[in-house]
Amino acid sequence: MNTRIRKTLILPLALLCGLAGRAQGNFEDSFTEKSLRIDFALSGNKDSQSAAIERLREEPVWGGPRKNLVDTFRYGGYYINVYDAASDSLLYARGFNTLFEEWRTTEQARTETQSWTNSVAIPYPKAPVQIELTARDRSDMRFHPLLTQTVNPASIFIDRGKLKENTVTRLRYNGEPAGKVDLVFVAEGYTADEQAKFVADARRFEEALFATPPFDARRADFNIWAVGTVSEESGTDLSGKGVFKHTALNSGYYTFGIDRYLTTPDMKAVRDAVWNVPCDAIFILVNTDAYGGGGMYNFYAMGTADHPRTPVVFVHELGHSLAGLADEYFSSEVAYQDFYNLEYEPWEPNITTLVDFGSKWEDLLPAGTPIPTPLDEKHREKPGVFEGGGYVAKGIYRPMDHCMMRDYAPFCPACVRAIHRMIDFLTDK
Repeated sequence: MNTRIRKTLILPLALLCGLAGRAQGNFEDSFTEKSLRIDFALSGNKDSQSAAIERLREEPVWGGPRKNLVDTFRYGGYYINVYDAASDSLLYARGFNTLFEEWRTTEQARTETQSWTNSVAIPYPKAPVQIELTARDRSDMRFHPLLTQTVNPASIFIDRGKLKENTVTRLRYNGEPAGKVDLVFVAEGYTADEQAKFVADARRFEEALFATPPFDARRADFNIWAVGTVSEESGTDLSGKGVFKHTALNSGYYTFGIDRYLTTPDMKAVRDAVWNVPCDAIFILVNTDAYGGGGMYNFYAMGTADHPRTPVVFVHELGHSLAGLADEYFSSEVAYQDFYNLEYEPWEPNITTLVDFGSKWEDLLPAGTPIPTPLDEKHREKPGVFEGGGYVAKGIYRPMDHCMMRDYAPFCPACVRAIHRMIDFLTDK
């Protein structure tokens, strides 16, 4: 085991974050303004997983931060770490979630082994780098290495071909992508004749976002793009009802058997759609009127265009994918089993097991608030520590009785702060 991996496994979190902050250098010293896209497979089952790189691609745009290169939030189930191959210094790091991570907690993963394709992008390096993919183990909540590989940016094995150039509409432009949150709407289930509808739908969702606090106060920090991928048929799959459509991104309901859970496992198709667009957050807009959606941190979010509740579903799912927020509900049907280890503090900023509540929203509580907080008339309208959240009725606590992440009420103070912090990070503030 090399020294760097040994440090990844055993150093305290506070020290890891401090080292990461000191390690990052100037963007121009290590990277170009392009992206290196890494397509990789995650394979395994409930008990184990492994990773393998499938393809590397050079793509023409890097829209992410140029100062905040090392993500110290420690959010997500996976981390991509990029080290200078010569000096071993950490150049870049980001956390993210995947659908495969969720699948591993389902009943199916107890009896089956599967492989799922995933994709991440990093700024394109100027010199050889070592890429390390790590995964969080729920048994100890620490990151352990899955894959380490050296990449030479001049390699002839890196794909440099152009992909299909979809129609890109700039809905809002407030400045250079490096200093803004670039939110990209991607069309799914819109035929060639429905592209005008897609742009109109995306504009409607943009308006919904900036009518919602705290996003209303941060509209100047966003660029908004609409990518018009064309599908052969309208709509999306309803596998539970035997309905399958030929669409650009291969989306569908009944993810893990849940009728309202709308996702796509086809990350290659998603990344192919945004290959030439600056991209910090992806929202896949599905051309149907049924209720449903999904969102994974730093991966993508998805929702439908025409259900009456979809504008708030959009904001809820963006809370997952952009800010790493957890679901605060605890009574709805889900496919997950033992999704949280109650002996450890969850990484999401808006739920707690009280194992390390001081790292969460304790400073936002009114003086004298009891912990846990009773759901009575005196406390229910104020920030507190209310039992129930993260799909679990007992042992996990949420900041408010009602919140966008539970039942589409306004975001609670803990979520508001987390959103501001992520926007600040992505805009290099």
